[in-house]
Amino acid sequence: MKDPLRILTVIGARPQIIKAAAISHAVRTAFSGRIHETLLHTGQHYDANMSQVFFDELGIPHADISLGVGSGPHGAQTARMIEGIEAEINTGKHDVVLLYGDTNSTLAGAVAAAKLHVPVAHVEAGLRSFNKAMPEEVNRIVCDHCSTWLFCPTETAVKNLAREGFSLDLGAPATADRPHVVASGDVMYDNSMRFARMAAARSTLVAGLGLADGGFLLATIHRDHNTDDAARINAIFSSLLELHHRHGLPVVLPVHPRTRKMMAALLHANVRAALDDAAGFHVLPPVGFLDMVALERAARLVVTDSGGVQKEAYFFGKPVVVLRPETEWVELVEQGQAVLADADPGKIEAAATHFLQGGVPPCPPIFGDGHAAEAICAHLLGA
Repeated sequence: MKDPLRILTVIGARPQIIKAAAISHAVRTAFSGRIHETLLHTGQHYDANMSQVFFDELGIPHADISLGVGSGPHGAQTARMIEGIEAEINTGKHDVVLLYGDTNSTLAGAVAAAKLHVPVAHVEAGLRSFNKAMPEEVNRIVCDHCSTWLFCPTETAVKNLAREGFSLDLGAPATADRPHVVASGDVMYDNSMRFARMAAARSTLVAGLGLADGGFLLATIHRDHNTDDAARINAIFSSLLELHHRHGLPVVLPVHPRTRKMMAALLHANVRAALDDAAGFHVLPPVGFLDMVALERAARLVVTDSGGVQKEAYFFGKPVVVLRPETEWVELVEQGQAVLADADPGKIEAAATHFLQGGVPPCPPIFGDGHAAEAICAHLLGA
């Protein structure tokens, strides 16, 4: 029997843990014996509410290797990750380094593997916001150009890579100099479909908050561009309070640790007082993935600066007000399901009112067939 393909999967942030669930499940089931996965957690998100809960509730195997890097400036954090990942690759136990998305863990894995001539497989390749002021944009571009396999969640991502000079010919074997660009579909669509039923059975959060299905707004804010700028964070929270009062809908806001810290430091006293007085404004600690799925499925409208939440809302047919001037998920805007409002109170109110009064347009299946993980594994095996 042929030896199994040995994959080193590098994760470090909460969205990557969730994405890894799909391929880890495929490796343990459909590809058992043909692929062996080693899971390395950099420790980029080390808070239990931001990482451990996802391993526990999604049934992801616990990390085989934990670097424990933690937070810090981009350069120092990424350097520590590269050092740890390089040491693991140098054991000679891995044939492929598998990376997700666009975090510093992704960047570190790409640089370490490319320098040591170990092939890189990038899941969520080809995404572009066309804003290099975002650290994520730099990370995803560097990773794509270090990769041997680029697994694209959408046809738009494939087209982005073609415009950058990547060949779409899959005839020759994949190499770092002639990588394969594959329209695999989105592993998060796999996960959302798989875990939606589990969330319906297990999550009690919506009922526990006394919320009705379709009767509240869900908000998430975590990008430093929004949280670390006093004018922007005050504009966003003031807008959420205005939506709450004007439309008579509760707001649910699971708070990222960065956001909570900056709320205390930057929110004006009158905004903090208004939040405290708003009985229907639920500011929660970070929630697990199943609770987040339950919130997304039950919300009437989603207001977010998260790329992942934008996409999950689309999976469940929910409209989105995007708290950014651009998005890597341009298809959502083109479909009319998402509106870019940035931190502009007038645009936020107008977009929310548009959706609350007019509903959401159809959300066709542009993220694959729910079997992206199997497609990725099969391609890595040359099937």
